[in-house]
Amino acid sequence: MTEDQILQHFRDTDALLDGHFVLTSGLHSPKYLQCALALQYPADANRFARMTAEKYVGHGVETVASPAIGGLVFGFAVASALNVRFIWTERQNQIMTVRRGFRLKPGERVLVIEDVMTTGGTTKECIETLRRHGADVIGASTIIDRSNGRADVGVERTSLVTIDVPSYAPQYCPMCSAGQEAVIPGSRMANAG
Repeated sequence: MTEDQILQHFRDTDALLDGHFVLTSGLHSPKYLQCALALQYPADANRFARMTAEKYVGHGVETVASPAIGGLVFGFAVASALNVRFIWTERQNQIMTVRRGFRLKPGERVLVIEDVMTTGGTTKECIETLRRHGADVIGASTIIDRSNGRADVGVERTSLVTIDVPSYAPQYCPMCSAGQEAVIPGSRMANAG
């Protein structure tokens, strides 16, 4: 699949929205990606996962890890495509942690998988948490990188689609200035509209 075909899939599943959105990072954007809709059929998640897994064959990946909740479906599918185990990190009291009895052996080669990246903040938190638990994080990958390659997570990273979607601090948001109501669709926040 080409980048255009992947984006068309997101449009066809109502997973690529236009409007005025408050992202999980707190930034405002005229576009929102709801990857859960794009991945609701396992065949779609598996197709994107195989495309991602192909980039990491021969890299010695032992484990795939994703930050909860957004990366879980895609991370599991990538782990399945690589035939390696899957774990996740999650926030406890606002701090990213490894829970659920997951353990990492020293130097375990881990690939971090997310569905979409804007600033890279959540991915970076996941990476730092895994490293504190002994992992050797060898890379990170997403379906869509909406930072156009600018987000730095401290490891080499790939994506299936790279796009440049503007995001604004609330005080500089042109949509706010125009009086357009913001919607909060993210998984960690309640919907405002």
